[in-house]
Amino acid sequence: MFFDIGPLELVALVVLAVLVFGPDKLPKVIQDTMAFIRKVREFSDSAKEDIRRELGPEFKDFEFEDLNPKTFIRKNLMSGEDEYGLGELKDLRNSFDLRKEMAEVTDAVNGVEPGAAAAGASSATGAGSGRGSATPDRLTKRDRLDPGEAPPFDADAT
Repeated sequence: MFFDIGPLELVALVVLAVLVFGPDKLPKVIQDTMAFIRKVREFSDSAKEDIRRELGPEFKDFEFEDLNPKTFIRKNLMSGEDEYGLGELKDLRNSFDLRKEMAEVTDAVNGVEPGAAAAGASSATGAGSGRGSATPDRLTKRDRLDPGEAPPFDADAT
């Protein structure tokens, strides 16, 4: 029904209201509650109209629901009608190659030339594990360290 209340819960609320307020006072309580809700709605509508009037004619189509971030993004970025349509978002997302970017960052951190990394990767695929190649495979975890190699340091783990 409304507010995710089923018919059984609604009947229980009516019975509880009759028991708490009594059958003679219940209509007056309902009238007072409805009058309060009406006044709150009128106050809200008049406040919205005052804000729209103060903003001026440029904002005559202004909706307060657009202030919700999800609604704003859905309306302005996800619609195909305006200049920032969904197609442009997909193009922007597809223009990033995360593996390539991560490989470039890894190579820059380790001081490896980008061209040498590609050549080493192609020779490493032919050699098997790639331990003897100039560029080690950084995506697979090794079981043991090479003799004399310092263990990796993880600042987040310590």
